[in-house]
Amino acid sequence: MIKTNAMRIVENAKVEYKVYEYEPPLQLDAVSIAKTLNKPEEQMFKTLVTQAPTGEHGFTHFVFVIPSNCELNVKKAAVVAGVKSLEMLPLKKLLPLTGYVHGGCSPLGMKKNFPTFIDETAILFDTFCISGGKIGITLELNAEKLAKVIGATFADLTL
Repeated sequence: MIKTNAMRIVENAKVEYKVYEYEPPLQLDAVSIAKTLNKPEEQMFKTLVTQAPTGEHGFTHFVFVIPSNCELNVKKAAVVAGVKSLEMLPLKKLLPLTGYVHGGCSPLGMKKNFPTFIDETAILFDTFCISGGKIGITLELNAEKLAKVIGATFADLTL
């Protein structure tokens, strides 16, 4: 197995984790991956990257980690991020901004450290699952330990 940056980061932080390798399903959404791995949908989280306009065509970026079976409440997310409005990052900007492709975006190991928020439901589980930074790899780890490693905040983020 190839180690991803996400794996190296949690190892360096001495955080225990499990790796799941899988053949990617036809649909690369987190719900399909939860089914592939026989994990509850509410325990499989997806990583969403957003942008807030800052004027003169500039943007501030934010990362939200939410359960696979939920939708991001953009209004709640904007309040938590301390901005007027948010929109999803256009897909074509994901790789250049984060270093990750759609379906393999992890809150760990992005090109830059963006303000990151994890849905508060993650703390209901001993462990939860996130992308391992590559399509076909999922990591299972403790949400509170992940939050410490990446400086994330827990918040109510979903509809």
